[in-house]
Amino acid sequence: MCDTCGCNITPGNEGLIKAGGKLHKTESGKEAVTVLRSLLHENDHAASHNRNHFDQHNVLAINLMSSPGAGKTALLEATIQQLDNSLKIAVIEGDLETENDAERIRKLGVKAIQIATGSACHLDAHMVHEALHHFDLSEFDVVFIENVGNLVCPASFDLGQHLNVTLLSVPEGDDKPAKYPVMFRASDLVVLSKSDLLPILDDFKPERAKGYLRDIASTAPVMQLSSKDKSGMLKWISWINQQIEIRQRALQQHPVTGHHHHTHEEVHI
Repeated sequence: MCDTCGCNITPGNEGLIKAGGKLHKTESGKEAVTVLRSLLHENDHAASHNRNHFDQHNVLAINLMSSPGAGKTALLEATIQQLDNSLKIAVIEGDLETENDAERIRKLGVKAIQIATGSACHLDAHMVHEALHHFDLSEFDVVFIENVGNLVCPASFDLGQHLNVTLLSVPEGDDKPAKYPVMFRASDLVVLSKSDLLPILDDFKPERAKGYLRDIASTAPVMQLSSKDKSGMLKWISWINQQIEIRQRALQQHPVTGHHHHTHEEVHI
C-alpha cells in the first residue's frame, strides 16, 4: 500500500474518511498511520465481499495488471475474438480518465464498465464493488478486471479477484520482474506480450525474463503471446478454461470461499 503518494485514498473509499464516515476519527483523532491501516483493512473486507459475490455466481474473476501500453486491452480484444462466444465474459476497465478502453471492448459486443479513478493510480475493492452493481453476474463465466497501467500500486490492493495476470511487453525490457518484484510476485501467470516484436527487439530474452522471475521466488507460469499475430492465443484460452475448471472444483469442495491463496496448480501452457 502506498503511504506517500496519496493513492491509498481513492474515489471508492474516500467516503470512509469524510465527515460522518467510518474512519473519520481515529483513536487519537489524528493518527495518519491508523487511517491508512484501516483503509487497507476496509479494502480487504470489500474484496472478500466481491469474491464471495463472484463465487456465488460461479464466475471466475481475473485481474490484469501491467505498465501502461503493455497490451492489456489488446489482449482482451483478441481474447473476445478467439473465444467467439464460447465463454460469456464481462470487463471492468480502470483508467484515470476517458472511456476509451471500455468503448473498444463494447464494439466487440461485450459488456464493459469503465471506472475513472481520477488521481488514483490503481483500482480498489470499493470501486470494483460499485461496478458490479451494473452486472448480472449470472450471465457470465469470466469477469476480467483491467487495472490501471502501473507496475507498483495495483499489486497492493485486493479487488476480490481469484487470479492475477501480469503482462510484460517486449518493448519494456526483460528485467522488469527484478525491478518490480512485488507486482510479479503477486502474479498467478506472467504473459510476455507483443512477442511478434522479438525478432526486431532481440535484446529482450524470454528466458532471461523467466530467470528474473524465478530469482524473486515466483513460481508463476510464463506464457509468450502476441495479440497482433495471434501466436500463443490458443494457449492463453486453454489456460483460462483450465482455471475455470479448477475454480469449479474448488467451489464444489468449499462453496463460497472467502480467501485467495497464490497457489499455481500445474497447467500445460
